[in-house]
Amino acid sequence: MTTERECDQLLVDRAKTGCRKSFDMLVVKYQRRLMRLISQLVYDRIQAEDLVQESFIKAYRGLADFRGECAFYTWLYTIGVNTAKQYLITQAKRNRTFIQTHVEQGPTFADAENIADMHTPESALENKQLALAIYSALNSLTLDERTSIVLRELEGLSYEEISKIMQCPVGTVRSRIFRARQEIVKQITPLLDSSRPSRF
Repeated sequence: MTTERECDQLLVDRAKTGCRKSFDMLVVKYQRRLMRLISQLVYDRIQAEDLVQESFIKAYRGLADFRGECAFYTWLYTIGVNTAKQYLITQAKRNRTFIQTHVEQGPTFADAENIADMHTPESALENKQLALAIYSALNSLTLDERTSIVLRELEGLSYEEISKIMQCPVGTVRSRIFRARQEIVKQITPLLDSSRPSRF
């Protein structure tokens, strides 16, 4: 049975020979996932879309350098993360207030509005507050910590895969994720405690 990695490699090999349709199939397959990742790093949705497009352009131009030593999506995520990082660094250098504005803006997608369990107004409000608390915790993390926890918890990648994408040792990845989880737990614990029914 052909694995996902083997299927991707087949499309990559065809794209290397000039088959644009094969690369377009990879774009269709990973566009939403890459957008979800970059949207967690760059909170301007329009800019995130531009960075996704830029990442795919870089990937297409760099196909000759992809030797299949890792999964295609790992390689693509590396390009996406680096592209987003470079954008944030460049903007921060140009505008000293950019980072603060960026953090205050927060995520642009509507997850906080759409967290499920809408059975009652109370549960809907609690879930929205919980989502906003998680986003607030994410905002307080360093870019590397936020990227690591997003790759782990939202994308479901292994520590080894994240290590390759972030280009750092596995131990560093584990430390970043540990600190990120600590911060998230610290932010959401008061909400969880307040939502528990009183004994009295």
